[in-house]
Amino acid sequence: MADAVRFLLNGEARAVEGVTPTTTVLEYLRTRERLCGTKEGCAEGDCGACTVVVAEPDGRGGLAHKAVNACIRFLPTLDGKQLITVEGLKRPDGALHPVQQALVDAHASQCGYCTPGFVMSLFALWHTDKNPSREDTLQALAGNLCRCTGYRPILDAAQQMYQGDKTDAFDATAGEIAAQLGEINRLVGLRYEAGGQEFIAPRTLDELAEVLKQHPQAHILAGGTDFGLFVTKQHRAFERIVYLGEIPDLRAVTRTETHVEFGSGATWTAILPAIDQHWPSFGELVRRFASPPIRSSATIGGNIANASPIGDGPPPLIALGASLVLLGPDGSRELPLEAFFRDYRQTERKPGEIVARIRIPLPATGTEFAVYKVSKRLDQDISAVCAAFAVRLQNGLVTEARLAFGGMAATPKRARLAESALAGRPWTLPTIEAAAAAIARDFSPLDDMRASARYRTLTAKNLLRRFHLETTGTANTRIAYG
Repeated sequence: MADAVRFLLNGEARAVEGVTPTTTVLEYLRTRERLCGTKEGCAEGDCGACTVVVAEPDGRGGLAHKAVNACIRFLPTLDGKQLITVEGLKRPDGALHPVQQALVDAHASQCGYCTPGFVMSLFALWHTDKNPSREDTLQALAGNLCRCTGYRPILDAAQQMYQGDKTDAFDATAGEIAAQLGEINRLVGLRYEAGGQEFIAPRTLDELAEVLKQHPQAHILAGGTDFGLFVTKQHRAFERIVYLGEIPDLRAVTRTETHVEFGSGATWTAILPAIDQHWPSFGELVRRFASPPIRSSATIGGNIANASPIGDGPPPLIALGASLVLLGPDGSRELPLEAFFRDYRQTERKPGEIVARIRIPLPATGTEFAVYKVSKRLDQDISAVCAAFAVRLQNGLVTEARLAFGGMAATPKRARLAESALAGRPWTLPTIEAAAAAIARDFSPLDDMRASARYRTLTAKNLLRRFHLETTGTANTRIAYG
């Protein structure tokens, strides 16, 4: 017998049946619950008008609140969680939440269409940081757009919301809600069926292996921030989806003496502290290519497995020498990340096999590393070029070089000829110029709406030059290139 999807909606229990598995949370809220404060703007996770908050037990008796995009989140992924919408913030007596009241007091709403999304992003910030800096606030709102350009009063409200009591009714009931979620927690995976479609969410690797053995052609869902667009933009239907988001082993973040290892189901939010610790430049990139609502859902494994040539995760991972552990019916195997990509949207993953872990070597002594993203917009834009460089220096000589690019080919790819031009050479301008010239032979990029082939090639060369200037302390020196 098929399961119902069980969750809490603003504190009230729900057991949903008869709704197709690819129904988005946004569609469910507006058409089934008639909670229309959550808006549709872009249907692809860019504008933030659909922002809601999902709460889960934090392992300490409380709850972790995360802003997510309802427009690309499938309803069954809420199983065992609490969904909070803008309608659920006011108190029983009708009084507004401090976030809402601050937006009113700061006159921070113009047409009002985007306002519920801003409210929910600020509500998530309220529950994760009681003393945010202006930069923290800007980061929290990076996934919310206001077409009226009313950002100044919105930022004012973000500061004013902390002027009164810094606790709310959600803090007071966190233990109670956590207990309720514990009561609906599943010991075995969810199997949900409706409309001729099946959604399976195993809770262990053994369960997953059995499911994929029976259904090796099933579609694999991780965070859904890319997969969701297959439904919202392409209107595709999927007979069977296997969801990886409920398997603790795939969400683990561990460190050994030599490596940092991320489970493929770990979200970018979960892995960002480790990335910041070891590779700050990579952390800056993550904040640019994914807003908090996206980072709360998107996984590192999904970013790799979808094999997009413009995905921003693979170039720095390739430059850092990352490898993948693939798990399938024949056991596990490990291969270098760059070997995973065969051609445009084609990988080495076999039927019934998943990306299980990503292993990244810890930085070796003498290694210089940086990653650069060039796009038309600062935040949440697709890269024209993403470049990542890891160069190991000893006594002024290059002992190892790994240069990886996205947006320059049908797959994320290393610049092998440029690497050869650097190997064993002094880390000087003539060496850099030889490597830059080799980049033009490494790639034949396309002309498209984001950039011309000529622009991409010139940018790739200039990013290598920039890396050299920054690593030699000459970034502010005027140099004429031939």
